[in-house]
Amino acid sequence: MELNTEIPTHPPRDASTVMLLRDGAGGIEVFLVKRHSASRVLGGAYVFPGGKLDAADSALHPRHLNLSAQALHTKLGEPETPADKASALFVAALRETFEEAGVLLTEKPPARDAANAANAAQDFHTLLDVQGLRLNVQALHPWVRWITPRMPSVTNRRFDTRFFMAAMPAHQTAAHDNVEATDSAWLHPREALEQYWSQAIDMAPPQIMSLAYLARHGSVAGVLADLGTRAPVTILPESHDQGGQRVVCYPGDPRHSVSTRALPGPTRLVWRNQRFEPEGGLRALWAD
Repeated sequence: MELNTEIPTHPPRDASTVMLLRDGAGGIEVFLVKRHSASRVLGGAYVFPGGKLDAADSALHPRHLNLSAQALHTKLGEPETPADKASALFVAALRETFEEAGVLLTEKPPARDAANAANAAQDFHTLLDVQGLRLNVQALHPWVRWITPRMPSVTNRRFDTRFFMAAMPAHQTAAHDNVEATDSAWLHPREALEQYWSQAIDMAPPQIMSLAYLARHGSVAGVLADLGTRAPVTILPESHDQGGQRVVCYPGDPRHSVSTRALPGPTRLVWRNQRFEPEGGLRALWAD
């Protein structure tokens, strides 16, 4: 990744991303995909499946959802966001998870493996209609609303992304699509952070800080229980150039305009060695 110096003039684009979780032999694991190196946004970086809100996400018939638009609006925890957009953000999250990871979160299992359907390029909405499926929006747990800084650091575009978490459904297999993503892996959060630290993989700050949160938990049940005790938070990082270095600050940092901490872990990341690093080193990401 390269450090961005452009300040975009367009408003942030709405997007959704899903952190798929499962319990592995050594603890909790999360699914990551490697974006195609030619991608204009975070090319070559490891991210969670996700993407921009599409017009079709708002047009999905309510019969394909197992919660009403009003219930989803309440679940999202954004009173200022219209109910129809809140519902569409959940749909976008599930659609992107299907398209990029081949995982279909529905009330009943699809008639054939979702990964095969994705590889066959079957349209998400067509699949729901043909198989009469209802999306299991209850399986999505809102965690953080992450808004790209006004001065983006690793892209010249801004996004208003809702991060959701979901338990990986049984009897399905997650796999990258070989189009937008060229590789994928189930990794323990600390393992993923260690690979980023050793420069085996690239990651952007939202993924780094999200993994730092997950690294504090030992099971999927523990994570979801914790999410049930807290309302989703909005994080608008603030970027500064300090002593010739780019610094990204989060709520609770002395240089951030919001004094209340929003996330565990460090309150700032510094651009060093062609990546963002916590000032206290790798272990600062999961130290109490």
